[in-house]
This record gives sequence, structure tokens and C-alpha cells, in this order.
Amino acid sequence: MSVNENCQIADFGAGCFWCVEAVFERLDGVLSVVSGYEGGRTTNPTYKQVCNGNTGHAEVVRITFEQEAISFEELLKVFWKMHDPTTPNRQGADHGTQYRSVIFYHTADQRNAAETSRAEAASSFSAPIVTEISPASEFYEAEDYHQDYFRLNPQAPYCSHVIAPKLQKLG
Repeated sequence: MSVNENCQIADFGAGCFWCVEAVFERLDGVLSVVSGYEGGRTTNPTYKQVCNGNTGHAEVVRITFEQEAISFEELLKVFWKMHDPTTPNRQGADHGTQYRSVIFYHTADQRNAAETSRAEAASSFSAPIVTEISPASEFYEAEDYHQDYFRLNPQAPYCSHVIAPKLQKLG
């Protein structure tokens, strides 16, 4: 997919990328959501390597969105609601550095918006927010079987027990 001047890219990590993808791909104005790995040291990491925790990568989604239909700030509001940004390297039963809460920004405006929204979101949580805000780095698309995972596998145990309830909670 080519990105034109009306589109932006946002990269978020908020636990398992299957959950994050399922939430963001339902939003109006989001053109695509791709699961992948970012923020690590290994070139072309595999899922197995990332899960071992030695590559430094986070499971993330790369969101291409039409900024006239949905703003980066609106995506950030969803980001803060969809996970617990106060738990370092953990979301629910998923734990490890690959599940850390992270925003990889692509522009100075995104960085400023992310920092502002983190400060505003802090009052919604009883513990300090540990979300990392870092410059975007090399993004590696995850293996094909990770893409559109919830849509293609709604009856899989992780989907029915973790993702479906999260989607219901978020509306």
C-alpha cells in the first residue's frame, strides 16, 4: 500500500500484536494494520527469536491511517484504553520485553502528541505509566500467519478468551 500526503503511519506496542491489530483495524479512517517487530537489535527477526526475548524487539502494529478521518491523537486515546500501560513488559498473561508498552513516533509532532497524551492519561491509572516513547526504527513485518489473526481465527482459544472480551469492553 502506498502512503500519500493524507496518510500517516503510527507504530504502537501494547502487548500481543494480535490484540492490538484487532482493536485498531476496526476504527474508521484506519487503512491498514500490519503486525511486526520494532525496536530491537536483530535484523529480520523471527517470531521465535523475538519470543526468546533476546532481540530487544517489541511486538507492534504499524497503522496506516487517513489523518482527515482519524487523528494521531484519537489513535492515542484508543491506545491508552486498550491495555495497561503501567505494567512493565507484561499484558495479562503475556510477559517479556516483547510485550512492553511502546509508542514509536515518526515525526516531532507525533512525539509531542505522545508525550502530551501520556501525561494526560496518567490520571486514569493508579500506578505510574511505563510506556516507552521512542523514535521509529526498522520495522519488520511479522510472518504471514500473524496478520489478521483474530479475523481469520476467531474461534482460536486466545482469540475467544482474550481478544473477543477486550473488543467487547472497548465497544
